[in-house]
Amino acid sequence: MRRTIIAALALALAATGCSSGGATKASGVLTVGMPNGPLTENHNPFLPTSAAGSLGYRYVIYEPLAFVNNTRPAQDPVPWLATKWDWADNYRKVTFTIRENVKWSDGKPLTAADVAFSYEILKKWPALNNRDSLKVETATATPDGKVEVTFASPQFVNRNKVISAMIVPQHVWSTVADPTTYTNPNPVGTGPYQVKSFTSQTVTVARRAEYWQELPKVPEIQYTSYNDNTAQTTALASGASQWSYVFIPDYQKLYVDKDPKNHKLWFPAGLGIHGLWLNTTVAPFDNAALRSAMSDVIDREAIFVRGEARLFPKLESPTGMPLPAGESFLAPEYKSARFEVNVDKAKQKLTAAGFTLDGGVLRAPGGKPVTIELTNPSGWSDYLTVLDIIKGDLKKIGIEATVRTQTADAWTTDFANGAFQGSLRWTNTGATPYEMYQNIMDGAEIKPIGQTAAVNFGRYNNPEATAALAEYANAADDATRAKSLAVLQKIMVEQVPMIPTSAGPIGAEYSTKSWVGWPSEEDPYGPPQATLPNALQIVMKLKPAA
Repeated sequence: MRRTIIAALALALAATGCSSGGATKASGVLTVGMPNGPLTENHNPFLPTSAAGSLGYRYVIYEPLAFVNNTRPAQDPVPWLATKWDWADNYRKVTFTIRENVKWSDGKPLTAADVAFSYEILKKWPALNNRDSLKVETATATPDGKVEVTFASPQFVNRNKVISAMIVPQHVWSTVADPTTYTNPNPVGTGPYQVKSFTSQTVTVARRAEYWQELPKVPEIQYTSYNDNTAQTTALASGASQWSYVFIPDYQKLYVDKDPKNHKLWFPAGLGIHGLWLNTTVAPFDNAALRSAMSDVIDREAIFVRGEARLFPKLESPTGMPLPAGESFLAPEYKSARFEVNVDKAKQKLTAAGFTLDGGVLRAPGGKPVTIELTNPSGWSDYLTVLDIIKGDLKKIGIEATVRTQTADAWTTDFANGAFQGSLRWTNTGATPYEMYQNIMDGAEIKPIGQTAAVNFGRYNNPEATAALAEYANAADDATRAKSLAVLQKIMVEQVPMIPTSAGPIGAEYSTKSWVGWPSEEDPYGPPQATLPNALQIVMKLKPAA
């Protein structure tokens, strides 16, 4: 399976002191599944490749200082292990007030020193730092029990990552020689669950006897790793698995119709997208008019319906901004702009740029026919369907496209190294559109062909875009950020550094037969996936079905 932001709510949650009461006597077990294959025992919460990371149970054992809702970026974060935080020096410094009377599962108290250590470990061991995005300079526990964290540069674009960093106990992790290889055999967290049992297929976590707030109603959570998407879908359909994130091509027939009353799914958009990345170092794809014309003929309604089975939200804005998550960020001139298939407009752009359409064949200004090879892994059925749609659409303007499949490992290497012409991939997502645009067009991150890129896989080089990204990241006020973001949207619309195809979903399937309280379009309190940090928020809200 691939791919893969204050106070009112907190007051209801934040009971002072530990509690052993409040839990019902529900005997049911919440069953979670993912199609990840056999597991190796590894409970390291920092590693996405560990069993704890791939199945998501790290998030009910370890807790953040705050929860953020990436489906509604404008919402205030929810305080958790921190009761408040104060930013200073243009987001170069943050001071946390740590919640009192929180205990680790081994009975020792959570301290400010634990929190400071949790940031220092990210600085000392970059491999534990997700995308090396938190540039921690210092982390200090103050005499009054607070924690000050400083950074070398403004962290406005990373502020949600900063406040949602995972907190680990110093008395355990300070004794670990190399935390990047540590399997963490006896996890000690502040969360309400502890590991009960482990096999290569199933991990069970059980509710602690006490917790700093009211205990969750779910006594146990069983995480099962199925061999593939088909097995996971079958488990969801039968009810063996109550919660998962898996792509189901015909979800109505294969899942919903098996129990229409209880089988639910919700796939909201965050601020990330999927799209056709073009290698802009390869002619003629270095030509903005060609990229724009290609975008004009791509049928995103067909991609939404046939390619992504209506699971990936439809992308409508030519800025690439997913809606409604990105509504508040749209520049005034693009508020009502929407994608539309327009072959005539595409042909006019090509003619003005010196391209010619000769007998149904598009020729570049030098006379060479325009062809493109589209690549993706052989197992990614939805992406391959989208590529087939794009192939047919490009034929309308005389571009001959071929589709070549690869192994996932080969594709990952070639895509990162720039050894491709066109390929579908997702972008990063975050609290603002910055991460999406930075992923697509940051010239400061360009790697030569043959070297591994972490962002800007299309090697798009536009000094204006690079400058606007830097200005946004370092801006001291909202007006400057809005100005920079308007520049980035204009570049996205007119230069098309990457062709957006669909919004990136933060979705999940879940059953209401045994448990209710799930996030939904009507109650979008957080992203619904079991493998995301908000999983604990969801578990804390679940109650036995009547």
